[in-house]
Amino acid sequence: MEALVERLSHLDSHAEGAIRLVMFYDTLMRRRVDLPALARASAGLAECVVGIRLHGAGRTVRFSPDGSAATTPPSPATTTPITLDDEEIGTVWLERPRGPLDDLLLDRLAIAAAAVVERYGPARTTMADPALVELAISADDDAARVRALRLLGFPADLPVRVVALRSPLPLDRVGGLICPARPVKAAPLGDVGVILAATVDAAAFPAGVRAGIGAADRPDRSWSQARTALRFTTPRQPVVHHDDLGALALLAQVPRDTARDNPDVAAIAGLASDDLETLDAYCAEGSARRAADVLHLHHSSVVRRLDQIGRTVAIPLTDPAGLLRARIALTTWRLLDQ
Repeated sequence: MEALVERLSHLDSHAEGAIRLVMFYDTLMRRRVDLPALARASAGLAECVVGIRLHGAGRTVRFSPDGSAATTPPSPATTTPITLDDEEIGTVWLERPRGPLDDLLLDRLAIAAAAVVERYGPARTTMADPALVELAISADDDAARVRALRLLGFPADLPVRVVALRSPLPLDRVGGLICPARPVKAAPLGDVGVILAATVDAAAFPAGVRAGIGAADRPDRSWSQARTALRFTTPRQPVVHHDDLGALALLAQVPRDTARDNPDVAAIAGLASDDLETLDAYCAEGSARRAADVLHLHHSSVVRRLDQIGRTVAIPLTDPAGLLRARIALTTWRLLDQ
């Protein structure tokens, strides 16, 4: 406010116009307008095209003085940065030569845009800037993580669930399915996609998607859990909650060389695909009869296969201890490819 008073003191003949301009933006902020409404109102006030761009969301809105979305190519503009918590998050501009009150107008427009971002998040869309998402799940800087989450549209008191996934479908489509009515953001990070969501409906993942769901209360820890859970997914179990893994999650910490050198794991690795499918069904179901139902085979055929597999891998599959060995070996072998 002191800076505003100082600026007004130098305006002299423009002081009345400056006060009206400040009141104009105060009214818009009280009405809690969104970015398009803010740009539209500003274009009418400035009588020129006004633009707002958010760096993190990659979102740009431009409006003409008549209230319509600007479709002409951007012209040379007078710009001012949008800052939030001392970080530049975007830019506002007027597409005309600088006028006597334009500095003040742009200052107030930038302040109003920052308030909109803080209130509503950077965009209504699901896709987000990967760098911002990576910062939100980083373990390095608590303050930066909180700021990134706010910029992504997650209030400080809102729990955030983290999902790691591999998907043939666009990430924003998957995010909209698993969290249709609450905040959700998605971005690719290397060969793995990440979704941040207020809630996750595990039953809503579409076919073909592999997903690991973290459970920790902090996004950085939940991201680590989600990546671990993703490694345990299979065609038979494409969605895995980290909480459901229990002690099995410890297998993900076994060094790869140690796992490969284990006799049970090495024996599993040498099986043919049909035998692996049979063993997988048997380990998942716990009985030859239920495995036969899953495989659509006769019970006796599955028993014969399991007998042959048991001799090949030197594990007594009909014994409870042998079945446990087979489950652990099969799971560990799968983790080698993740």
